[in-house]
Amino acid sequence: MTQNASPAGRTAQAPPTDPPQDRAAPPSTARLAGVDLARGLAVLGMYAAHVGPDPSDGGPVGFLMELSHGRASALFAFLAGFSLLLITGRRTPRTGRAGRQAVTRILIRSAVLLTLGTALTMTGTPVDVILAFYALYFVLALPLRGLRAGTLAVIAAAGALVLPQVLYLIQRSIRTGGWAPAVLHHDPLARISGTGGFLELLFTGAYPVLTWMPFVIAGMAVARLDLASAAVRLRLALTGGALAVLGYGGSWLALHLLPGAADAIGATGTTGSVMSLWWSDTAGDPSGGTPAWLLVASPHSETTLSILGSTGVAVACLAACLAAADGLPRVRRLARPVIAIGAMSLTAYVLNIVGIWALGIEDVPGSPLPVLLGFIAAAALLALAWSRHFRRGPLEYLLNGATKAARLVR
Repeated sequence: MTQNASPAGRTAQAPPTDPPQDRAAPPSTARLAGVDLARGLAVLGMYAAHVGPDPSDGGPVGFLMELSHGRASALFAFLAGFSLLLITGRRTPRTGRAGRQAVTRILIRSAVLLTLGTALTMTGTPVDVILAFYALYFVLALPLRGLRAGTLAVIAAAGALVLPQVLYLIQRSIRTGGWAPAVLHHDPLARISGTGGFLELLFTGAYPVLTWMPFVIAGMAVARLDLASAAVRLRLALTGGALAVLGYGGSWLALHLLPGAADAIGATGTTGSVMSLWWSDTAGDPSGGTPAWLLVASPHSETTLSILGSTGVAVACLAACLAAADGLPRVRRLARPVIAIGAMSLTAYVLNIVGIWALGIEDVPGSPLPVLLGFIAAAALLALAWSRHFRRGPLEYLLNGATKAARLVR
């Protein structure tokens, strides 16, 4: 799902790769279109976060831009878990040789994404590239691939409740303990790439594994369900709405009702209204030292309330996309450009980063609205033209080809 250079305005999102459909239990074409529609919406949100106007400019456009911040990247992480189960067995986990081959395919994908993500980071664009984070998400989620939906949901909920507090303590230790440079010195990824290496991927980056795994595991839980059932989709929509209210509403109540909470956050010197931190990142950087930051739900604040709210948005969005693709043919036809973008989301994401690098865009966000519309139009035209002749996008074909070595596994 990438961010701008400023922690307070992090805005980047990256797409999950487009796996082949689960042959053990092939979903309907409409259902795959629903997933691609959700991916496509996340891509559009990512484009808005990267090359759209700055949300702090205000107005209707600024409000729409702000809606994309953080929530699109969370949707991508959520769909990453969904994609993992499409490969390893969505309703029924693959076992035996088929299971070992599926695991190998995930590991190969992770290696490619780690390499590609690191290379894109080394271009020096102001975007925090998420692909290397994706690589670790996939690897760490593999041991959970055989669990039932209920168990996965419980693990995701437990992670959302506990891991943000753990990350807060680790980040505080990194700031005050002085041990991070020694770790980076012995980190091969950091030494080769000049990036923050695995320390950044796990704890200090824009999408730290420690607090983004709940999104991935929640996506795995949803993938286990019978998504052909209208009743299941309705329950998902209601659950997503409830989580969004719990996360964002809980933060709003905490900031307004808990004595001293807003003052403690305001003492860190943020700009804008502290009270907007229940949903927006325009008020400042939620990485301050005060524990009161754990009460905000702004994008990329890595708090329990933020994870709950963003997960709710992701679940509700997927439920709506599945329902539209299955039951509203006219909407599906009108959304064909978005679906086409979602089907080649990795390609669309990488081209976006390359375009930002080639055009020398330095303010992310902050481009005029025509720049955003131009990126969207180019992606839609490319995706529509490509989809007339090919099932996968260009980079999706290359990634799928790289995983064919998994067939050698016995």
